[in-house]
Amino acid sequence: MEELRVLSVCGNLGYGFPEESLENGISGDPHFMGADNGSTDAGPYYLGSGDQLTKREQILRDLGYSLAAARKKGIPYIIGSAGTAGGNPHLDSVLDVMHELARRDGHRFRLAVIRSELDKAFVKKAVREGRTRPLGRLSDLTEETVDESIRIVGQMGLDPFIRALEGGADVILAGRSCDTAIYTSYAAMKGFDLGLAFHMAKIIECGAQCALPIGANDCILGTLRKDHFILEPMNRGKKVTPNSVAAHMMYEQPDPYLFYEPEGTIDLKESEFNQIDDRRVEVRGSRFIPAEKPTLKLEGVRLRGYRTIAVAGMTDPVLLASLDDVEERVKSTVADMLRGSLRPDSYDLRFIFYGRDGVMGRTEPNSSKTSHEVGIVMEVIAGDQKTANAVLSLARSTFLHCGFEGRKATAGNLAFPFSPSDFEGGPVYEFHVYHLMELEDAGAPFEVEFTQVG
Repeated sequence: MEELRVLSVCGNLGYGFPEESLENGISGDPHFMGADNGSTDAGPYYLGSGDQLTKREQILRDLGYSLAAARKKGIPYIIGSAGTAGGNPHLDSVLDVMHELARRDGHRFRLAVIRSELDKAFVKKAVREGRTRPLGRLSDLTEETVDESIRIVGQMGLDPFIRALEGGADVILAGRSCDTAIYTSYAAMKGFDLGLAFHMAKIIECGAQCALPIGANDCILGTLRKDHFILEPMNRGKKVTPNSVAAHMMYEQPDPYLFYEPEGTIDLKESEFNQIDDRRVEVRGSRFIPAEKPTLKLEGVRLRGYRTIAVAGMTDPVLLASLDDVEERVKSTVADMLRGSLRPDSYDLRFIFYGRDGVMGRTEPNSSKTSHEVGIVMEVIAGDQKTANAVLSLARSTFLHCGFEGRKATAGNLAFPFSPSDFEGGPVYEFHVYHLMELEDAGAPFEVEFTQVG
């Protein structure tokens, strides 16, 4: 096989894409097509709750068009990180849509389902054997940490996808996946250079986000050859440039020259980016360095509590200059009023000031330069919803009437855009398992289940 053509449907299935771009991509005669459907970008809530970031109606639309295109063309279609977080409830939700579309549109295909939720006993065995280590500043993984997890998923690499393809799958629906595995597995199976294959996959897993004008919700075609790959957006109104393609490696990456996968490291220090016409770019020189021992990234969440928030605005310049003082007074007053009924460590009270440092927090370099009006988000997280509601109500009323130096008006300090002002946020989850697990075979935890659809 001298050339492998890969169609990426979009950056996240459910975000939408132009039908014309999909048609252009199919006319490019791809060998297979793929779509990513998840990420940790949206935070820990989805892994804990089992809900999806993209809603059923969005998946129905995007999967409807793309599945029909793949079946008409007769090429494999690979979908990874199903339903945002890739756990069992997420995968089952997308699977339900897929069966509905098969009934509606008369599709018949061999389906491979690859689940990524891990048994806690399996993870605890790795902990006992010293085969886990944290990513970032988390503590070492313990068996107690594993037990308090709502669910834990493993981010699968190439092997399960290759087994599914070798088993004759027309469609692959996988749980939590490395984004690159969706697009590199077929290339690895066919013996293409893994440095180039992984690099191309790292770019096209975001759809046409590397194209200009920028937008992830569009299709892109990657053509992989022996010593280079070519990228071409399928929207005729878009193009790629050496700068736009090279710059994509700064997206979600701590190092634009290196990125890491379960199978090894991809070194881009010698990569070359060349404009070959007004819309396409060719890339050469990317290298793959095999890992000494494969690793599997674990993602797990625990229930932290329940959230209530209120949103308000302020424009009094004297108040805006006194926000730090008012914040401390409110927190102190709330603690005093709750003394005897709630311990200070039984709730978290937080104020976010938009227009001052709401985005960057205390690292904001210009926090002394306050806008003429500031929005405030008041947040309480407590062990149950009722307590969160009560503490937020107390904090909101205290802030509304809190005094400060230079205050003249006796009216409230805050303007509320909504009535009621307080909103229940429901359960709050936090990542507490974000670790690597060493394995002899990183694909071993993932079983491939084949079924006939239609």
